[in-house]
Amino acid sequence: MSRIKVGGETPYDVVVGTGVLGELPSLVGEARTVAVVHAEGLPEIARPVCHGLTGAGYEVHPLPVPDGEAGKDVKVLAGLWSAFARLGMTRTDVVVGVGGGATTDLAGFAAATWLRGVRAVLVPTTLLGMVDAAVGGKTAIDIPEGKNLVGAFHPPAGVLCDLTTLVTVPRADYVSGLAEVIKAGFIADPRILELVEDDPEAAGRPDGPHTLELAERAIAMKARVVSADLRESGLREILNYGHTLAHAIEKVEGYRFRHGDAVAIGMVYAAELSRLAGRIDAGLVERHRAILTAVGLPTSYVTEAWPGLRDAMRIDKKARGSRLRFVVLDGVASPGRLEDPGEDLLKTAYERVAR
Repeated sequence: MSRIKVGGETPYDVVVGTGVLGELPSLVGEARTVAVVHAEGLPEIARPVCHGLTGAGYEVHPLPVPDGEAGKDVKVLAGLWSAFARLGMTRTDVVVGVGGGATTDLAGFAAATWLRGVRAVLVPTTLLGMVDAAVGGKTAIDIPEGKNLVGAFHPPAGVLCDLTTLVTVPRADYVSGLAEVIKAGFIADPRILELVEDDPEAAGRPDGPHTLELAERAIAMKARVVSADLRESGLREILNYGHTLAHAIEKVEGYRFRHGDAVAIGMVYAAELSRLAGRIDAGLVERHRAILTAVGLPTSYVTEAWPGLRDAMRIDKKARGSRLRFVVLDGVASPGRLEDPGEDLLKTAYERVAR
């Protein structure tokens, strides 16, 4: 078990290890009522979480929500607010979010907005949730116009990553989560890339020999970045490597496309932009394709989709007015920004990832 510190105005721990659900009461701390917001498809994980908290003396109320992005809906959020009201939750009570990244996003936003902010403890149950969504204090829901456009910065009181929960994750979903791990390698920690390249088959399994190290390295990277820049005023933008196109793909697909798969394609697109802008060579672009392909992630998208994707990219959180801003690379572990690239550059880069 390891504890990774996330600093800033409200520091907290991310507990990472195997069989560490028993650490949850120490993260919840002093409270009377605990609302356990959990993905409805995870009763086998939500049940021991609730039993453990009840055994520790808390008044526990499980609140199931739809799985995946379907849960990040304003109607689901309003249902949680009504449930909190019926439970009489006060500012000293706690919301525990159990599930993938979508569920922890929803639970965190519900906590951020109830009584202008109550404590949240997050128990991510997917690799994507552990290394990305649950760490950093970003909370959000989706609206038809785009993903994560309505949200708040609300750091959790703690995050518990029990790697044993990963054995319940379908292989395709686990591999999808690897995209965010690999992203951490390209923008900050080359050792991640080496571990994946040495044995991509093992990297694609939750019982692989390097699962703990890969998760710890990705979480530690994000912890360093968000500790220095919670509200994405500068450094934190590097975490969006590959995400401008990824979010556009998700919107075009009606949020039925795996986030990690979209990020994998988006990273290749960002690498192609970097190369066309003269900032990296073709070898680094091909390294993206080789690593992502080796673990089973996609690297291309539909040729005819470009007009819709370009339109979707206009609503991007990094944009400033009508000017798009991309996170690109100047080399491995050397991220930078590309401001307002020309339309020809954007289209040519897409042609290189189209199929």
